[in-house]
Amino acid sequence: MEAKTLGTVTPRKPVLSVSARKIKDNAADWHNLILKWEALNDGGFATANSIANMKISLLSKDKIELVSSGLASDDCAEKEHPEYSRELETLCEQLQATLEGLTKIQMKMEKLSSTTKGVCELEDYHHGEERKRPPLFHTWPTAHFYEVSRKLSDMYSKELRLKRTVVEQLAHTADRDLALSYLSMWALGGTLGSAPPAAPAIRPCA
Repeated sequence: MEAKTLGTVTPRKPVLSVSARKIKDNAADWHNLILKWEALNDGGFATANSIANMKISLLSKDKIELVSSGLASDDCAEKEHPEYSRELETLCEQLQATLEGLTKIQMKMEKLSSTTKGVCELEDYHHGEERKRPPLFHTWPTAHFYEVSRKLSDMYSKELRLKRTVVEQLAHTADRDLALSYLSMWALGGTLGSAPPAAPAIRPCA
């Protein structure tokens, strides 16, 4: 005969509504996308740093040649140092690939923001006034998830535009200080906007 234990109840996990499940999944997706962005951003900085160092080295050689012969130019430098041109082209392609990866991530962020807005609109349709709406979570109201998602998406979009400028201009600059400025822009891009709001632990209502 199968033994039965009396007086014990196995706790049940709360069953989330469709809206709550979608918001919880979106929050997890945001976390993963930010980690991927940071990894690509770090790799992109290493590549941009190599490009800047190579440009500074090449510009220094141009300056020395200009003093010694008075005939130095970018074209002459490329002819005298073809290995720099090939390596520089490879690094530029790598940085462009990084930018494309960041662009794809930012597009996914936009989609997450859009789907979160859709959840808010669905809640508005079903429940109307806020006071009549059952809460989905113990921490943030549904609308606040969209507000934060939109803010994050806008912030990463601005950083992406800045990085695109760096990719387009870094390898073509003929000024050492400007090359270092572009490098700083890549590194500091994430701090130019306001800091992302701290996300609470997502505790669904039972």
